[in-house]
Amino acid sequence: MKSLTNLYRIGRGPSSSHTIGPERAALFFKSKNPEADGFTVTLYGSLAKTGKGHMTDAVLRQTFAPVPSEIDFDFETEESTLYHPNAMDLHAFKNGEEIDSARVYSIGGGEILVEGTEYVAPPEVYYEDSFDEIAEYCREHDIRIWEYVERMEGPHIWDYLEEVWNQMKSTIKHGLKAEGVLAGGLGVHRKAAYLYNQYHMDESAETKENRIVCSYAFAVGEQNASNGTVVTAPTCGAAGVMPAVLYYWQRKRGISDRDILHGLATGGIIGNLIKTNASISGAECGCQAEIGTACCMASAALAEICGMSLDQIEYAAEVSMEHMLGLTCDPIDGLVQIPCIERNAVAAMRSINAISLANFLTHTRKISFDTVVKTMYETGKDIKSRYRETSEGGLAKHYICECD
Repeated sequence: MKSLTNLYRIGRGPSSSHTIGPERAALFFKSKNPEADGFTVTLYGSLAKTGKGHMTDAVLRQTFAPVPSEIDFDFETEESTLYHPNAMDLHAFKNGEEIDSARVYSIGGGEILVEGTEYVAPPEVYYEDSFDEIAEYCREHDIRIWEYVERMEGPHIWDYLEEVWNQMKSTIKHGLKAEGVLAGGLGVHRKAAYLYNQYHMDESAETKENRIVCSYAFAVGEQNASNGTVVTAPTCGAAGVMPAVLYYWQRKRGISDRDILHGLATGGIIGNLIKTNASISGAECGCQAEIGTACCMASAALAEICGMSLDQIEYAAEVSMEHMLGLTCDPIDGLVQIPCIERNAVAAMRSINAISLANFLTHTRKISFDTVVKTMYETGKDIKSRYRETSEGGLAKHYICECD
């Protein structure tokens, strides 16, 4: 498996596959053709169907700038048999003649694959590629998962995860201060600050926990939707789950930043396993691959912070995904707003519930984490394409905008 630095990426929302990935593709192609005076872009599949709502064309224009001529976009929305549904063709021109072209796939989490070129993949850092193998290694050496991460990555990983954690906190804080209506035409009002400040004297501890956790998740989701800076965990669209859970737990329990980083390392391994053995792309496997993975990562991170055993960490992550199976990706108008923002909040609360179940019921577990990951991938492949980030089915099909 690759380094956690390839999973946790800091970048602009609203979609790692639709903004961070295409931005990286444009930077690659632009640096490859410094003499070009014009570019054209053809978007396929999910990038074509929801690219405008996800600001794909906007981020590509910004990245290719400045070029003398306007960038032409072609949105090919018909079904294709391309390697991956998030595909784009980039063309470079000089004095009106094409000088280069490339087909690039945005495969989720900001990662890209360039077809037909000598792509140098990030190095393999982890030799184990299943939870069973990692657990066996940890038991054999009497270490926890975060210690396993340090052995494989080296001590420098903590500097990177500290940067990740600082950005997560910053995004929450900025989101809690922001108000107004999100751009895009749906008339969605920011709700993070409203949730955070709705204190009632007779509010129960459970209600307060739900309200605060949700306010943090909304804060990140709303920042993401407005092209703000977030951390892919594992994607932009699911970026609110881990920060919400970990920031709440830190403030509630006085958890140190060092322990939070240990949680990020453990949660990162869970995300890496799903990315390696299945998918974290909504366009490929539906929202179960994004929000489901985020829920798994957050519950595993929290279980680590609480000092739970390997079996309990596995159970928390497994149960989080087990009850996300089949979750579709149907963003209304291609915007990462409805149902995406609320979904982050729901997943954050579910990840907290998962560690409670793990605390009491781990000894009754029948399903392994590796099994549920395999099941998620097969389920995602069976989901019809209109329910996989194309905005052609589900809520995106039936919602009628009543905004002004």
